[in-house]
Amino acid sequence: MKQKDSKTLWTIAGNVTVYIFLGILTVFTLVPIIYIVVGSFKTNQELVAGSFNLIPEHFILDNYVEAWQLANFARYTFNSVFLSTAIMAITMITTSMAGYCFDRKDFKGKNLLYGLLVAFMFINVGSISLRPLFELAVKANLHKSLWGVILIAIGGGQATYIFLVRGYMNTIPKSLDEAAIMDGCGFFRIYVQIILPLLKPALATIALLSFRSAWNLYVLPMIFTMSQPDLKPLTVGVISLQNLSEGAAAWNLMFAGATMSIVPIVVLYIFSSKYFMSGLTVGGVKG
Repeated sequence: MKQKDSKTLWTIAGNVTVYIFLGILTVFTLVPIIYIVVGSFKTNQELVAGSFNLIPEHFILDNYVEAWQLANFARYTFNSVFLSTAIMAITMITTSMAGYCFDRKDFKGKNLLYGLLVAFMFINVGSISLRPLFELAVKANLHKSLWGVILIAIGGGQATYIFLVRGYMNTIPKSLDEAAIMDGCGFFRIYVQIILPLLKPALATIALLSFRSAWNLYVLPMIFTMSQPDLKPLTVGVISLQNLSEGAAAWNLMFAGATMSIVPIVVLYIFSSKYFMSGLTVGGVKG
């Protein structure tokens, strides 16, 4: 009985520790977001004064209207949607094809190539690669549009998603492929008609992660749009709100712009959360 009581106490203590840790993590995650959202309804004077009051003295809805009009938010929003959607769509296609080939196709050097891809998941060269990538885009004449950003972003973020797709492919019986081959289907037709519909959870996960990553890009699009303000996405355009007011920085407008930039990610997650969780857990465990 004492051993059982001891195990029960350790289990309770472990659960309490986990919940405390998750609670602290939740607070550190949500507090900055709540502060920004609430601050978007405050006056700039109230924000600059450093008031700790969470509730604004007066709810100012005009912050959103002013931010949208002064910073050309309509154009920035279109650029962000185009940039993120293009990266998401191309990433879903290329990674699903690569994951399918790595799992179902035998070719020389497959294990070596896959091992290198997985190894590069843990390597992030960051800002070191920005200059050579930009020079390459200039030589390819891709620096005058967002396609340079799109291609670079796609090329640098494939390994994790390929790993996820290949892991999820392990849950799809190969007998389906064999039955399709018996019916005369080729390798590509099996991918389109059989594998793709079954990859929905994994693809939903990839869609959400790639869209979020693309939406939050800052340094790369900032470099490409320095001489072309009309190509700025929201993440870069929000910074332009900083000096729109006389004297102090327009923090109220920046908070309003940041809040508007958060909305698409939240909406996307709400509609894809079901597939996101199943795709992430199954692909991660089986991979």
